[in-house]
Amino acid sequence: MELIAILKIAMRALARNKMRSALTMLGIIIGVGAVIAMVGLGQGANEQVQQQIAAMGSNVLFVGAGTITRGGMSMGWGATKTLVYEDRQAILRECPAVATAAATSGTQAQIVFGNDNWFTRVTGTEPEYVEVRAWGLAEGDFFTRGDMDTATNVAVIGETVRKNLFGATDPIGQTIRVKNLPFKVVGLLIPKGQSAGGMGQDQDDTVLVPITTLQKKITGQEWLGNIMVSAISREASYAAQQQITALLHDRHRIRQGQSDDFFVRNQADIAEMADQTSQVMTLLLASIASVSLVVGGIGIMNIMLVSVTERTREIGIRMAIGATESDVQSQFLIEAVVLSCIGGAIGIIFGVGSSYLITSTLSWKVAVSPTAIVIAAVFSMGVGIFFGFYPARKAARLDPIEALRYE
Repeated sequence: MELIAILKIAMRALARNKMRSALTMLGIIIGVGAVIAMVGLGQGANEQVQQQIAAMGSNVLFVGAGTITRGGMSMGWGATKTLVYEDRQAILRECPAVATAAATSGTQAQIVFGNDNWFTRVTGTEPEYVEVRAWGLAEGDFFTRGDMDTATNVAVIGETVRKNLFGATDPIGQTIRVKNLPFKVVGLLIPKGQSAGGMGQDQDDTVLVPITTLQKKITGQEWLGNIMVSAISREASYAAQQQITALLHDRHRIRQGQSDDFFVRNQADIAEMADQTSQVMTLLLASIASVSLVVGGIGIMNIMLVSVTERTREIGIRMAIGATESDVQSQFLIEAVVLSCIGGAIGIIFGVGSSYLITSTLSWKVAVSPTAIVIAAVFSMGVGIFFGFYPARKAARLDPIEALRYE
């Protein structure tokens, strides 16, 4: 029998029981739609986390003050005072995998403007900070190297600080007080939002000042809290990490076996870990959703077995007039595949629509993957073939004489 003829027969057979066919396809529709939506949800979450990590800066490494032990008690990260500005200079000079670096040191302070005040982080840094963090300005300018050299009282603020202190007032050119010292606001940072992770900090809740101003006029500390380093590329960040570690071991005279008085954290490791976690979650969500496809396949098998029983006499007549076992098997197998393919096509529409509905109603990022759509479509066809084979084989093996006698 020709394929077109078999398809026509299959479509007529399915059309005779429209409600039963629709209910049979429902399992496949839900399964395919769930797979597409769940995979999209997992990939969307991964993209969102990667964007948050990228918002920290370009190929960033964090070189921070380490921990020390006093009287048997660990003082925690940031307790050492050995990380200094000369280390930053040496990193730029002697580490070829490093593109640029910015020294930072910080404190918490009450910021006052007029009758309003806000408690926030005050970070002392240098002009290279915006390059390392890939952080542009919404208004105004960043402070200059000249401001650093003269320890000028100038500040660049984040969006959260602007909202809480200035409201609708333009902050540029205004004077704020940081620990009773007047600072002129020269720039406003572009909003970045929360840093990576569920417990991430608000990156916009910050005030940046020249590091020399912070050290000389606010904290009185000569050491650094961190050095933020940008590698020449993401791949080179691992080489930069090794070069920085070796350099600081030498500069701080740390012998083999001694504890480091600093740490170097590579943001590429964080991104890779987040990516692996997201892949596991996506696979888990897809696996759970795939159960619906299996249930749908069992539904197809059940209905096809019922159809074989109902059409036993028809099968006998077809065999009596010359249809082979292969013809009968192909007929029922194609009916099962048609059921699953139509269900799969509707399921794709359902899955894509559900993804956009999740995005619009829950504001969750969902990335609809063409690969997931193709895999779901192929899988739905495979379900039809796998679960339709047994009923088709059973129909093909009916004895024609017994089939003709069947009532």
